[in-house]
Amino acid sequence: MIKNRLAKWVFGSAFVGTVVVPAIALAAEGEAPAAAAEDPKVGIAKAAAAAVAMSVSAFSAAYAQARIGSAGAGTLAERPEVGTNIIVLQALPEIIVLLGFVIAFMVMQ
Repeated sequence: MIKNRLAKWVFGSAFVGTVVVPAIALAAEGEAPAAAAEDPKVGIAKAAAAAVAMSVSAFSAAYAQARIGSAGAGTLAERPEVGTNIIVLQALPEIIVLLGFVIAFMVMQ
């Protein structure tokens, strides 16, 4: 389980930002497609959902990379042979940003 309070907050906000908010926006659009095309509130909600999905996922990835980077630098100082593993672990949080970008793109369609 997640023990750090800040990590719980970041993970929770990333989940809300990348999954729940765009899902609400898409559900609002699906209820009345003809009215949604004319209502400017739906467009604003979709833009806000896309912005939240992208920004929260980017901040979450930055937080994860900061933690992994500092731990990886310490590990590389002691064991240089695990450098490839550290590079792979450093690149994994980028998937969070890519998922946020894809969800933001899907919301704006």
